[in-house]
Amino acid sequence: MPSQTTRRPHPHSEPSFVELFTPKLVTVLREGYRLGDLRADVIAGLTVAIVALPLSMAIAIASGTGPERGLYTAIIGGFLISLLGGSRFQIGGPAGAFIVLVAATVERHGVDGLLLATLIAGVILLALGFLRLGTYVKFIPYPVTVGFTAGIAVIIFASQIKELLGLTLPGREPGEILDKLHVLGGAIGTVNPAAVAVAAGTIAIIAGLKHLRPHWPGLLIAVVAASLAAALLGLPVETVGTRFGGIPRSLPVPDLPPLSWEKVQAVLPDGIAFALLGAIESLLSAVVADGMTGRRHRSNCELVAQGAANIGSALFGGICATGTIARTATNVRAGARGPVAGMLHAGFLLLFMLVAAPLASFIPLAALAAVLAIVAWNMAEKHEFAVLLRTSRGDALVLLATFLLTVFRDLTEGIVVGFALGAVLFIHRMAEATGIEAQAPLVPEDQADGSAADRTRYDSDLATNPEVVVYRVTGALFFGAASTVGSVLDRIADQRRAFVIDLSAVPFLDSTAANTLAGAARKAARHNVRFFVTGASAGVRRTLLAHGVTAPAVQYRGHVEEAVAEATAA
Repeated sequence: MPSQTTRRPHPHSEPSFVELFTPKLVTVLREGYRLGDLRADVIAGLTVAIVALPLSMAIAIASGTGPERGLYTAIIGGFLISLLGGSRFQIGGPAGAFIVLVAATVERHGVDGLLLATLIAGVILLALGFLRLGTYVKFIPYPVTVGFTAGIAVIIFASQIKELLGLTLPGREPGEILDKLHVLGGAIGTVNPAAVAVAAGTIAIIAGLKHLRPHWPGLLIAVVAASLAAALLGLPVETVGTRFGGIPRSLPVPDLPPLSWEKVQAVLPDGIAFALLGAIESLLSAVVADGMTGRRHRSNCELVAQGAANIGSALFGGICATGTIARTATNVRAGARGPVAGMLHAGFLLLFMLVAAPLASFIPLAALAAVLAIVAWNMAEKHEFAVLLRTSRGDALVLLATFLLTVFRDLTEGIVVGFALGAVLFIHRMAEATGIEAQAPLVPEDQADGSAADRTRYDSDLATNPEVVVYRVTGALFFGAASTVGSVLDRIADQRRAFVIDLSAVPFLDSTAANTLAGAARKAARHNVRFFVTGASAGVRRTLLAHGVTAPAVQYRGHVEEAVAEATAA
């Protein structure tokens, strides 16, 4: 078990139910919300809304629904997630990860079935949050999340090939990726050069602006430019107007989807899948926001907000809502101070829809497909994928199993099998470490104190030094314990000159734990805190280095005393 050598100045009692589920909005307002904070949140909310406008429509279209349903989801779901959520910076709305699930549900049960499944997912998420099960989502191994995300990226890109090339299909586009590629290959003779040009131009503008003007809203600028080119040049490409007749200029009246016991039974598996994927996606997004800002979210409160958001989205005709990593990161980089930015993002989207809805009819579908192609490329986590393939055969097995099952079988199946393989891999590593690490057993046995000559005197300076915090980890550091250790690191590493983590009693750690330490090191660097790792064995150090726990952010030393002396002398 991990052991901490620093004193906790104020013991923390068990939080009450009200404290656990108090929205972060209330916390921010209690801290004192000033005019400058509001100004920053207005700018951040507008920035995110500009990004979310084309993205929400693109995701809804790719999901087999109309573009207006993506906007309804971003407005209603996004507002409720920020209003009620346990994260200061989470931005909610439709997510690319849901495209395959939503499209399959629409194909099987129609739009009414989709709305009912979304409503059921909201109820399940409420239950998960109130039962405090959100904490366990953090136990998903890192190779599973990377493989799953990369698989989703492949599926999203495959779903956009038809629009990117302007293909004309003889019938409905299949959902299964192999069947899809076979049908698309058969229609390759129907390529529309104008659609290809629009898509290529959109991608070029987005990539160019990201390189030359990274703070400009590249997605919106590219879509507007593509729309102007298609309209002014009279390009023969399909648009939002030609396929969907445009989008409405107001929100619909809230209404329950048709309910019957038979319908509920039919869509229940889809609702469960929506809830599980929504929980994973939203909490991963909240963790990303924590890593960027040094703040901490409350996972169970966040799940309750996700549940309310999905119920609200379904009542207004929207699709599944969840926390979105790209838009949340944009929110943080834009200088958001709290949840008000997310609420304003929803308000700006509503304003855009009320004012500029007729202009959306001119948006080429090829341009929106190009936006999703960029999203797929960015979310593929190519570097992390390559690192996991190189560092460990076990992690590579978990990664590839999750990835291949996600792409070729089923999203939920990919996660479940990946998690099961991760657990088996951990058991194997525990047994292996028990046999090999004779000097560092997984669970140290009790030992007699021995004679005074055998012991070193306790140095209280290591525990009370106001400038340096020392934290020792004992035993295997794997995906199940990594989240706990990460939480401790977040709490105790602030406001210090240096942070020392001693791994001399750690026989091995896995990729999840290495990624957790890499995140702690990045946070320490942002706060100008020196980060030392001491006592790491050769195997542990190789794993850490492979996952980016490297100099200058991290300095390796042989012993705690050496690191403390260096940190104190600096």
